[in-house]
Amino acid sequence: MADDYYDILGVKRTATPEEIQKAYRTVARKSHPDLNPDDKQAKQNFQKVQKAFETLNDPEKRKLYDQLGSDYEQFSGGGGPPPPGGGGGAWSGQMPPDLGGIDLGELFERFGFGGGGEQFESPPRGKTKTRRGRAVPQAGADLQHEVTIPFSTAVLGESLDLTLQRGGGKTETLSVKIPAGIADGGRIRLRGQGEPGSGGGPSGDLLLQVRVAPHPFFTRQGLDLEVRLPVTLAEAVQGAKVDVPIPGGTIALKIPSGTSSGKRLRVKGRGVKQGSGTVGDLYAVVEIQLPAVIPDALAKAVAALPAENSRGELRW
Repeated sequence: MADDYYDILGVKRTATPEEIQKAYRTVARKSHPDLNPDDKQAKQNFQKVQKAFETLNDPEKRKLYDQLGSDYEQFSGGGGPPPPGGGGGAWSGQMPPDLGGIDLGELFERFGFGGGGEQFESPPRGKTKTRRGRAVPQAGADLQHEVTIPFSTAVLGESLDLTLQRGGGKTETLSVKIPAGIADGGRIRLRGQGEPGSGGGPSGDLLLQVRVAPHPFFTRQGLDLEVRLPVTLAEAVQGAKVDVPIPGGTIALKIPSGTSSGKRLRVKGRGVKQGSGTVGDLYAVVEIQLPAVIPDALAKAVAALPAENSRGELRW
C-alpha cells in the first residue's frame, strides 16, 4: 500500500502550508537517524518524512498528489498525447480539393524532383538522413530531474540511489554521488544518462536540480552553520561546558558565565567544508530554557538580583 503523505506528517488534508511546515519540524526531529541510533528503520522512515514534506510543501506537487496519489510523479513530466489534428500536420490520405485533378508525377518532374534523380527516404523517428540515405549522428536530449536530499547529506556528501522514470514508464535506479557542501539549488550533471542518441550519436546528460530539506535545529548561510543551543539557567549563570553535535562528531563548547539568551558563540572551522578545502564556521545561538515549575528558592534568588534596565536602547 502506498504511503499517505498526510498521515506521515500527521496533518489533515486541508492543512495550511504553515501547519505542514510546523508538523514537519516536529516529525523530522523525532525520526532523525542521529536521534534514533538503535532503530534500523530510522533512516528509511526519515526519508519518507522528507519525501512527504517535499511533496506537500510544493503547491503544484501537492495538487498532483491530491489528484493522483503517490504515483503523481509518473504524470508530472508533461507531454501526453498530441491533440487530434494538431501540430504535426499528419496527412489524412486525401488530397486537398484544389489539387485533386493534378498529375503529381508531372508536377514533380516540372519542378525538378523526378526524372531518375536521387530519391529522398523518410527517416525513422529521431534520425536525420542525408540525400543518399546515410544517418547523421544526433546527440540525445538532456533530461532534467529535481531531487530533495537531507540537510546532513548536503553538508557531508553521500552516495544516494535515485529512481527515475524513463520514457514508456521504464524505471531505472542510478547511484549518484552528492558532493560535500552542495547548496540548495545546486546542479549535478551526470554525463551520458540522458536520452540515447541516434545514428551513433552520444547520449545526452541528466541534470539534477538539488533541493535541501530543512533541519530541525541547524540552518546554513553560505559555508557557515548556525545551531540553536538550549542551556539551563544554571549553565547560563555559572558557566559550563556542553556537548554540541556538529557534522561528523561532537564538540565540547564552553558557555561563559553570565551568558544571555541570543548570545552567538563562534567555533572556527566547524562549518560546511567543500571539496576545495574551504570551510566555514559554526555559530551556536544560546537559548536559556527555564524549568516548567520555578522553585520558590529560585524565584526569590532571581528577585534579589540588582534591577537593570535591559531595554534602555530599545527603539522603534
